[in-house]
Amino acid sequence: MTERVTDTADAARSARPGPTWEPEPHEAREPVQITPLGWVAVALRLPVLAILVFGGLLLHLALRRIERPLFGLRRPVTPFITQAVCRLALLVLGMRFRVRGKPMARRGAVVANHSGWLDIFALNAPQRIYYVAKSEVAGWAGIGWLAKATGTIFIRRDPREAKAQQLVFEARLRAGHHLCFFPEGTSSDGVRVLPFKPTLFAAFHMDGLADILSIQPVTVAYHGPPGRDPRFYGWFGDIGFGRHLLEVLAQIRQGGVEVIFHPPIPIAEGGGRKALARTCEEQVRAGLREALPAEVLRV
Repeated sequence: MTERVTDTADAARSARPGPTWEPEPHEAREPVQITPLGWVAVALRLPVLAILVFGGLLLHLALRRIERPLFGLRRPVTPFITQAVCRLALLVLGMRFRVRGKPMARRGAVVANHSGWLDIFALNAPQRIYYVAKSEVAGWAGIGWLAKATGTIFIRRDPREAKAQQLVFEARLRAGHHLCFFPEGTSSDGVRVLPFKPTLFAAFHMDGLADILSIQPVTVAYHGPPGRDPRFYGWFGDIGFGRHLLEVLAQIRQGGVEVIFHPPIPIAEGGGRKALARTCEEQVRAGLREALPAEVLRV
């Protein structure tokens, strides 16, 4: 969290409303051509999805007005609204959904590989979590608003704000919130796991927290629709959010997503932040190898 962005090009990419990982030129994914039948699917699914997401948001905000003064940081009701909306969203999209393993009940955080905006639905559907995202996400149209309303923590890569951010993490973790980090720092194509950044694991070693927290690695594996690129559900490179959303909505025969929960790791037993990052990365990568065909993987 104290890492400074020193490369101007990297900073510019991180500020745009989209993913920042760029594939090699020969690995770029061509846009999917939407057929007339696909546009019919968009016309049917998009209004239902919008009503579901924004209707759920309004209900969430209304209940939060009651929940906040009574319970403060604790949220005994509203996370269930978010979870239900995400489960129903996958149903509206027509995507198969499978869960292996169990979300941990103990205090701590979740770390997962990141393939794009669909991860929000996939990871929220089987558990109640709060995301940790870079500050630029707060300004993204639509997504930023939803993220703020559902309790996302936004962080800046600025050493001057590191202490304040650590205090926010500590308060939320002590309140029993399960925070979800994407240690790759960006989204990729769904068939690989990028290196986990150890700086993001420093928050778990704050005074008094290491002894009471655990961290659970989670693998998110997407199975592309029949006949499509295996990376169909990945949001990466120069693929715009609007275009990718339409491609997914227009897909008649959808694929699926699998969420694999690995055994939680007590922070006190995980070593330093580098060792912890390495262990989590290895488990997430092993889960992807297990879930996807060998000919598809780039790990």
